[in-house]
Amino acid sequence: MGGKKSSQAEKNIISILLVDDIPENRENIKKLLSFEQDFKVIGTAGTGREGVEFAKQHKPDIIIMDINMPDMDGLQATEVIDRIVPWSAIIIMSVQNDSDYYRRAMNAGAKDFLTKPINMDEMYNTIRNVYKKHEHVRIGIQTGTTIPPKPPDETFEGERAGHVIVVYSPVGGVGKTTIATSIASGLMKEDVKVLLIDADLQFADVGTFLNLTPQSTITEVAEDVNDLDIELFENVVATHDSGLKVLTGPARPEFADALWERPETISTIIQKVRGSYDFVVVDTGSRLDSTLSNILENATRVLLVGTPTLVCAKNMRFVLDLFDQAGFPQDRTVIVLNKIIEERKGAKTPTIPPEKFQSYLKRTVIGILPLIDERLILGAINRGVPFIGSDRDVNKPLIKQLHGLSDTLFAELMTNPDDEKDGAEDPKKKNKSGIAGLLGR
Repeated sequence: MGGKKSSQAEKNIISILLVDDIPENRENIKKLLSFEQDFKVIGTAGTGREGVEFAKQHKPDIIIMDINMPDMDGLQATEVIDRIVPWSAIIIMSVQNDSDYYRRAMNAGAKDFLTKPINMDEMYNTIRNVYKKHEHVRIGIQTGTTIPPKPPDETFEGERAGHVIVVYSPVGGVGKTTIATSIASGLMKEDVKVLLIDADLQFADVGTFLNLTPQSTITEVAEDVNDLDIELFENVVATHDSGLKVLTGPARPEFADALWERPETISTIIQKVRGSYDFVVVDTGSRLDSTLSNILENATRVLLVGTPTLVCAKNMRFVLDLFDQAGFPQDRTVIVLNKIIEERKGAKTPTIPPEKFQSYLKRTVIGILPLIDERLILGAINRGVPFIGSDRDVNKPLIKQLHGLSDTLFAELMTNPDDEKDGAEDPKKKNKSGIAGLLGR
């Protein structure tokens, strides 16, 4: 077996077994896979039991396994193969686009999950990705290593910078979600991993802004938060076309209640996954409550967003006063002013100048974003792209400023190795009487 597999690996051919109880499905997928030069379908099976027997004899690199089959279903077969044929990596197929099915598949030992009808481009990419990630197991078997080494490009807990950027405003309608999605997109650079979390629990809009239909939302992830596995998390969160990872908010407003009843839940998610990302950008609601306070305890930076109006100035001042009373470090909170009307010679604007805002709030204004035609933002939303990427001309108003804001945050945080990634202190030692004590209710 070892010699055969070594020879095959040198040729970069991925051997594949198809297990599906519908013959037409098997033949169609087999035919489409045959067009890829690095794939070779070495067998097909119509039941889970047949799949297990073939896997034991031929040890394919990849097994594409349907979940619903007679005799022995795909989950049972996956559990058996994962135990007795560790060489083979299993990808589950199902018509059920359901987080419970996904969780059960991963617990059974599957490495990924595809929803029928199958998108073949997605299948091609999934096969290659799973094959690469499973390489350390095949090497371990070939070399007789008891505990196979993890692949060199795999992310370990705590390996990434883990900066948490919380985007908050006490006032609605200030463009907070546009800013959060654009910053997350703007922070993505080569070899930089970014996660965007929608923590506006009642009226979550990030998924709509980015045209995402995820397998799981923050509601499902929160169910097993104490046993959250980063590899499972990486697979259940949505991936935008740009490559941005997104944990979307609850699918319906009433689902927020369960999360508000456990205000530490989102903070726990952040703590468990942040080490696998360079940046975690958190879009929040306008509520001042214990859920927000727990999130803020993890913040490397808080972007307090507002428009240059008296109402915003008053409410932002109240928020900053609360932060000060709680002992939250002042240098962690910065101001972003949106919808600034450009001053014209001889004309008065109805808004407060940014410099007066900065003086009144006693915090640094790091972003001054111009008022633009709202139809441009709606156009980006309808196309499912962050506004920062809605036009290739990066010198256009707002796009240019959003790039500048993202670059400022990136330069400030990623070039300062002494900047603590766990917020004010080690989360295990945090004194929850600070912000939590003032806002918790």
